[in-house]
Amino acid sequence: MVGKLLIIGFGPGSFDHITKRAQEAIQESDYIIGYKTYVELIENLLTDQEIISTGMSEEVSRAQAAVRVAEEGKTVAVISSGDAGVYGMAGLVYEVLIEKGWKEESGVSVEVVPGISAINSCASLLGAPIMHDACTISLSDHLTPWELIEKRIDAAGQADFVISLYNPKSGRRTRQIQEAQRILLKYREPNTPVGLVKSAYREREEIVITDLENMLNYDIGMLTTVIIGNSSTFLYDNKIITPRGYQRKYTLNTKDQRLKPHERLRKENEPWALHKGKNDMTNVETEASEAEKVGDVPHTTSLELAEEALSLLDGVSAERQGVKTVSNPMVSIFEFAISPGIVNKQFSPKQMIALAEVVGEEGSIEYTTHHQMHLRIPTANPEVITEKIKNAGFIIEPLGDVFQLKACDFCDGEKKDSIPYAEELHQNLSGLELPKGLKVGFNGCGMACYGAVNDDIGIVFRKGKFDLFLGAKTVGRTAHAGQPVAEGIEPNKIVEVIEKIIYEYKEKGHPNERFFKYFKRVEKIQGFVHQDMTPKIEIEPAPCGD
Repeated sequence: MVGKLLIIGFGPGSFDHITKRAQEAIQESDYIIGYKTYVELIENLLTDQEIISTGMSEEVSRAQAAVRVAEEGKTVAVISSGDAGVYGMAGLVYEVLIEKGWKEESGVSVEVVPGISAINSCASLLGAPIMHDACTISLSDHLTPWELIEKRIDAAGQADFVISLYNPKSGRRTRQIQEAQRILLKYREPNTPVGLVKSAYREREEIVITDLENMLNYDIGMLTTVIIGNSSTFLYDNKIITPRGYQRKYTLNTKDQRLKPHERLRKENEPWALHKGKNDMTNVETEASEAEKVGDVPHTTSLELAEEALSLLDGVSAERQGVKTVSNPMVSIFEFAISPGIVNKQFSPKQMIALAEVVGEEGSIEYTTHHQMHLRIPTANPEVITEKIKNAGFIIEPLGDVFQLKACDFCDGEKKDSIPYAEELHQNLSGLELPKGLKVGFNGCGMACYGAVNDDIGIVFRKGKFDLFLGAKTVGRTAHAGQPVAEGIEPNKIVEVIEKIIYEYKEKGHPNERFFKYFKRVEKIQGFVHQDMTPKIEIEPAPCGD
């Protein structure tokens, strides 16, 4: 059975502004997948659907989960506020599908349900600020380099676009909105009207109308959309209006127009236009022919103008100018983890020298408590980095929501009987992508001094066999060790047992769901039954004023 993906934009969040098709799509779905705040906004439309909600910045895991469930034959709604195709989930879901080799004729069915984007909903509350050419720019530089965002702001300022800024500011990103204001003040008057709209059409809606010079004096956050007028935008009776340009050719306060309909497209009445009035293409071709005679190549269309502008923006001269340039390769941050070995915890001087060389002055090294170092290195050639690291004798592992084995040093290899099983687990599962990062702690004796029982899955070698612990909670005031679920597992069975547990979690765990939460939710994993290990803590009410 072929499943279906419904990628739904539900608008600003109020029931009145959710389209009929979006409501139907939500109600016909088996699963609802979305950011938890968005799920709460549509809870009145939910019936018996299974909900998979995650926090901010978990978009990739949501998209992966949606594709996986749809491939099982389910109808899955992936929800976004505004329009799913504008900074929403539509593109990411398609990217995940493409990575899996999806084809429209044979793969899961996909429908994108449009919604009202923030630029439209916020503009409606401000008056008519986007009546003319407008653009949207996200100030979030988590996925896009700030240098590129700066270019876009500058280009939009020069081109006199009305600009809508999404994701303008957060707790950690405070300078971006300041830099945007600084750039735009080069091209706009300080009194250019600006609208700040927070939570449009929701309970906590806030609307502020100010100007470019003073906009930073008001509260701006992640839920704020900032709309900045162009050079002709004006303020009237607390409404922001951007004229389309009708006043240039029409008389707006009288019924009788200065120009007759057949006169309005003539060249003399549109001196600002690219076209040349009547017989447009004939004039252009004649001018182009004359220009070629003197060796000059004219701009004949707006498309050519745009292409040249883009090429100049990227620092590459247009081919028509005959200048050959070479673009610099894309440099990205290569992030990964290294360790000296599963058993070995000692670095050699040769390894430390190699490490310093590959990291260099611009990279960084972070020591962790898990016998790993996390490296972040700017490079256009990560293969060269990994080759040097491997030649130095390091083990390389990916970062993120992956399997990680934490093994003790087996008393410097003296208690070596269980080492082959630790190495086999690492070889089979290292770097396996999971709903959330998972750590398997491996202790080589019953002392368990390395603390395996405090990891997601704990393995303790004792009296020639293995004890198994599941579902430790490592943080919070209700933290607890893993639940002892089995004793005396035969050595030739332990790898198989662990692999089955982990692959079940990979297959059925919700995005961003930690292993202990999954174990508690499903109550049984590979025959091992969950027991509540949460400590019972009674907290006395705090006295007034504390």
